[in-house]
Amino acid sequence: MTAPGPTLQEHTATYVFAVCAHIDHHALATLPGLGGNSPVRPLSLGALTAVVQHVEAARFSEDAWRERLSDQGELERCARAHHHVVSAVAARGATVPLPLATLYRSDERARQGLRQDAERFHSVLRRIEGRVEWGVKVYAAPPPRPAAAQTPTPTPSPSPSPLPSSSSSSSSSSSAGAGRGRPSSGDGRAYLDRKRGIQKRREQQHDEALRAAETVDTAMRTVAAASRHLRTHAQEPLEPRRTQVLNAAYLVDEKRYDDVARTVRALRRSTGMDIEMSGPWVPYSFVGEV
Repeated sequence: MTAPGPTLQEHTATYVFAVCAHIDHHALATLPGLGGNSPVRPLSLGALTAVVQHVEAARFSEDAWRERLSDQGELERCARAHHHVVSAVAARGATVPLPLATLYRSDERARQGLRQDAERFHSVLRRIEGRVEWGVKVYAAPPPRPAAAQTPTPTPSPSPSPLPSSSSSSSSSSSAGAGRGRPSSGDGRAYLDRKRGIQKRREQQHDEALRAAETVDTAMRTVAAASRHLRTHAQEPLEPRRTQVLNAAYLVDEKRYDDVARTVRALRRSTGMDIEMSGPWVPYSFVGEV
């Protein structure tokens, strides 16, 4: 007697992209998702709907995912595919995106796990309904460059007497040798003063940039329903070496795009800061809050 082969569910896992109130399967039909032969489809959770896809379980095992994390190209491909599905669903209504590689062993396991978080999903959906995320980054100007190092001019030795005595000649020669090529104490003080001046200007410039960033954040919060400060990035490796002093996300009503753009333009003029605005995005930064 031949043993039965493995079932579909033994070969596959249920990958969850997002949770929303409702979406028709026709809206998902053309989405490739993570590839393979299985379609992206809705999975009913009762009052909510999950957007899922069957994936090969072996490709998303713990070991396989660890290997994928070490392959930057493959990781980026998965992230783009995940975001593409989330964005398509969010274009039709409020959507809670789930983290990359949210997997369950089966549809039934997915239903059980997601229903346990239903109250939070409902709260987040109410919070982000009709709203999008805008990103704002503020950069300080490059710090002042130190002046090029200058070799101090040696103090000239005194001219010898026309008719020196033997003793005075020896003394003059010794004195000239001691002074030749050495910077005076005044040169050393001037160098230290320049260094202190450069450091003071850098500190003042940084303090001014932080105050300007606070001004930007205060103004942006007047047009936003919520805001979050994100981790600032390190100084950029290429020229110009800007320093990021604000990296923030703002949850804004969809209809307030003109208000956001107008506020950012006004802030660029009034602060003189380098301000970057990006969006609108799916409100990833706000789905973890209730």
